[in-house]
Amino acid sequence: MSAYLATIPSPDRGVWHLGPIPLRAYALCIIAGIIVAIWWGERRWAARGGTKGTVIDIAVFAVPFGLVGGRLYHVITDPELYFTEGRNPWNAFAIWDGGLGIWGAIALGAVGALIACRRKGIPLPAMADALAPGIVVAQAIGRIGNYFNQELYGAHTDLPWGLEVYQRFNPEDPDNLLNGVATGHIPLPESPVHPTFLYELLWNLLVALLVVWADRKFKLGHGRAFALYVAGYTVGRGWIEMMRTDTANHILGLRVNVWTSILLFVAAVVYFVLAGRRGPREAPEMLVSKDAVGPDEVPVASSEAASSSDAASSSEAVSSEDGEPEPAKVAADAPAVADKPVSTETPAQEPKKTDES
Repeated sequence: MSAYLATIPSPDRGVWHLGPIPLRAYALCIIAGIIVAIWWGERRWAARGGTKGTVIDIAVFAVPFGLVGGRLYHVITDPELYFTEGRNPWNAFAIWDGGLGIWGAIALGAVGALIACRRKGIPLPAMADALAPGIVVAQAIGRIGNYFNQELYGAHTDLPWGLEVYQRFNPEDPDNLLNGVATGHIPLPESPVHPTFLYELLWNLLVALLVVWADRKFKLGHGRAFALYVAGYTVGRGWIEMMRTDTANHILGLRVNVWTSILLFVAAVVYFVLAGRRGPREAPEMLVSKDAVGPDEVPVASSEAASSSDAASSSEAVSSEDGEPEPAKVAADAPAVADKPVSTETPAQEPKKTDES
């Protein structure tokens, strides 16, 4: 009992069924992370002077692109899981069974965001800065899904925060233990293990705090807050990745994701330095969507009506060539005219009134 209390237990399962509908913890965590990223990004965007609701419009493009990109990265870097003998290639589309690469999600998600930003007439780097801390917090929430799936853990450890991992059984599909249930809490031989998902979760939260602090203190712009997020995240991801014991492809003795982290860290640092030469962060007016209607702006239909009204009024107020005074001048001289004797002559015709006043 004392040994059990000195470790972190794993959930019995990662999938529940509501009738015929499976509720997957991994998918729920991904959805929760997306919601948090959009909500926080929206607040940061509006605080910088951007049009409210823009982040949601960007997400309509970025999220689907990101999910496809994340899955593509996973399949490309681990093709043996789907395209070797005895494997079902159609499982490459089974995104609900897990398997999303953050690098592919960010890369293709950025393509979707770029399309949406161009439609809105706003700079992508500024939008990336607004989204940066929310994205890394979304990644932290997603790691909770790995906890429920009992995956992506490290080697054996005797540390008090070691993670207990249990054998799961799936009578309907013995090879699909991801959807299995741990009955009896039978520990795996390597248990307890390093909870690398927890290490990355905590690291991501620290990176989010770093980005928020640096952005407030130095007013980062032109994508520098996003570059800081990438650099900070890759530092942690690199050493945590080397602690994991799950199957992965290697290049020159290092896991593929370690090499990706190294390259992206260098790229992020270079971009951060170069973008700093562009001067202060983007002005608030640059963050206003071109399809937005502000409080001082008039819709097209109303502006056309106002223009026609102004034109009519102007045509009536122009003085004639024979020197007749303008209506405005008559109004100004009204008190003086009132002192004169009333003329018996037929009064001059008043200027024609218009309903568009």
